[in-house]
Amino acid sequence: MDPTPVPVLRVALPVPLPREFDYLPPPDGPAPGAGWVGCRVRVPFGRGDGEMVGVVVAVGQADADPASLKPARERLDASPLLRGELLETLRWAAGYYHAPLGEVLATALPGLLRAGQPLPDTRQPAWQATAAGREVAAAPGRPGRPRELLQLLGVQPMAEDALDRQLPGWRPAARSLLARGLVEPVLLEPAAIVAPPVASPPEPTPAQAGAMAALRGAQGFQPVLLEGVTGSGKTEVYLQAIADCLAAGRQALVLVPEIGLTPQALARFRARLGVPVAAFHSGLSDGERARAWVDMAEGRARVLVGTRSAVFCPMVEPGLLVVDEEHDGSYKQQDGVRYHARDLALVRGSKLGVPVILGSATPSLESLHNALSGRYLHLRLGQRAGGATPPRVRVVDVRKRPLADGLSAELLDAVGACLARGEQALVFKNRRGYAPVLICHDCGWSAHCRRCDAAMTVHAGGRRLVCHHCGARATPPNACPDCASLALQPQGAGTERIEHALAARFPEARLVRVDRETTRRRDALGQHLASLGEGPGILVGTQILAKGHDLPRLTLVAVVGVDEGLFSADFRAGEKLAQLLIQVAGRAGRAALPGEVLLQTHHPDHPLLGTLLNGGYPAVAALALAEREAAAFPPYAHLALLRADAGTEAAVNEFLREAHAAFPAREGVRANSPMPAPMARRAGRARGQLLLDASQRAPLHAALREWLPLLRAMRSARRVRWSLDVDPTDLY
Repeated sequence: MDPTPVPVLRVALPVPLPREFDYLPPPDGPAPGAGWVGCRVRVPFGRGDGEMVGVVVAVGQADADPASLKPARERLDASPLLRGELLETLRWAAGYYHAPLGEVLATALPGLLRAGQPLPDTRQPAWQATAAGREVAAAPGRPGRPRELLQLLGVQPMAEDALDRQLPGWRPAARSLLARGLVEPVLLEPAAIVAPPVASPPEPTPAQAGAMAALRGAQGFQPVLLEGVTGSGKTEVYLQAIADCLAAGRQALVLVPEIGLTPQALARFRARLGVPVAAFHSGLSDGERARAWVDMAEGRARVLVGTRSAVFCPMVEPGLLVVDEEHDGSYKQQDGVRYHARDLALVRGSKLGVPVILGSATPSLESLHNALSGRYLHLRLGQRAGGATPPRVRVVDVRKRPLADGLSAELLDAVGACLARGEQALVFKNRRGYAPVLICHDCGWSAHCRRCDAAMTVHAGGRRLVCHHCGARATPPNACPDCASLALQPQGAGTERIEHALAARFPEARLVRVDRETTRRRDALGQHLASLGEGPGILVGTQILAKGHDLPRLTLVAVVGVDEGLFSADFRAGEKLAQLLIQVAGRAGRAALPGEVLLQTHHPDHPLLGTLLNGGYPAVAALALAEREAAAFPPYAHLALLRADAGTEAAVNEFLREAHAAFPAREGVRANSPMPAPMARRAGRARGQLLLDASQRAPLHAALREWLPLLRAMRSARRVRWSLDVDPTDLY
């Protein structure tokens, strides 16, 4: 009689190999069974004492002789971390994006859990006053934020999210008081967290009431496109849908595109829902992210608000998924596993059997096409809430007109009039830095990055050159390297230059610049917006300011540099520009004060601007959909992009030629000829790409499954870094 077969663990490891690895169970542990699937294990891997943390995806019989297998070193979880719907979704994602399952599973885990750390302490971080602090709080003292914080904590310990609500920007004061021994961090049991008071909702508009009624009637999985003009109250619809979800004893997951939107969304949700609201984004510490993930997995967290990676948070009592600003490109992961969070939210909603709300004033053409064809429930909010009126839009033709640091006299006059009324203005330029390029006025030389096919951006008022693609830095030369002329001039304007110009023109005005340089610190965006206050002031910023921020005193939006998006080889450029203009214009006049939008351009007669001004985003979208259908572009086709880069152009070209020749012929699928990437050299490496397109998804994925093993077997593939991007959003 044969001995009983030894059960083995099939483990998915975070390596770029399309396979799993077999291990024997740990020698001192119990026999493995179905309860091991979804648990993390520490296993030997590589040479010497190397080890990795992977996830058990099956328990069964070995493909090889069990005697040749190594035992796993340790089982890290008593019960599965990844199970049920989430594990099924991750398997689906590995198949759809043609990524190794181990890399997909690792992407879904917070960093601490991915590294094999134990589950975090789920007590909530909080602060309390020390005995010395309580004495200081009771005595007279100088008013200020530290004293306000000390008096709050002198009453009772407060969780950090409660402090975020009651005293925004409290963290610097906490650090100061901590250094003086007046406060200390503590951990509170979840049961000790006092639920925030619930604010009364405003009276819904008829359109909001209709949308809420339609959502209450949705049964099971129902994709919903909530299309509402800026300021129409889409968030109120989300809040009511989440409140209904909570009343039914269910959890809700809300995705937002940017970290900067998270604090505002958290504050609003916490004020209205009466339950602690968890956060999940890259601005949090590893421990905070792991704690939120586990709290969702164990049902303690009832609502979670997060950015792209939050789509992987477990839901044990699922009720609703919301994707705010669903059109935003930030939902697409551009390296590693190139997933799209919006699409994964829809897959999860389908498997969980719950509604998925996609909200936007400017829906992506893919979502709009699905709604117009009846695949999604299409709800519209056509009027601004609270009696606010749409802003008046005016095109400023700057042809043959002098510009001061990129700003026209008409724009400057409008900003001055806005400040004189005691209101606030936003000057929008989607280019950070001082100037896009440093150029020699005599011979035309320009400062280019030595490692990229791109000009270096002038920063710090002309004292530094920075490549925005590889991060290289340089000091500007004193004279032109080509002709020795001293006529080196920053050409064009970025947010820094505009900030300097406006500060010189309006020295008494409060001026705040918001771009990547000024928002690197945690909570920096919220602090910048809070510093503007309620008085007159000017915001200067990039697209960070175009997304969802609500500033009641902001009445003027001046868009500088519309022209950059009007002429582009990217077939999505018109859609992206229209979305950006609508979103940034929507910041003006959101309360009782009327708003105005100025579009400064050298091309006032461009068809896109005319369509946008006369018909709004629906007209632009209708025209773009017709063009896409005629050209067989998404959403009427499906794309995959093979990218490659190497130290030499020859290695890239050889790999792409062989890849093109090896592509399996399949009806309805086309492999276009290899070509250089739009930026043919980046960070010192040559880059190329090969675009695949098909009218149907199934043949494209069948071809990819047949093609990828051939690519991995090529000798030329070993001399390049290559990746496959399914449903690319940028063909760069």
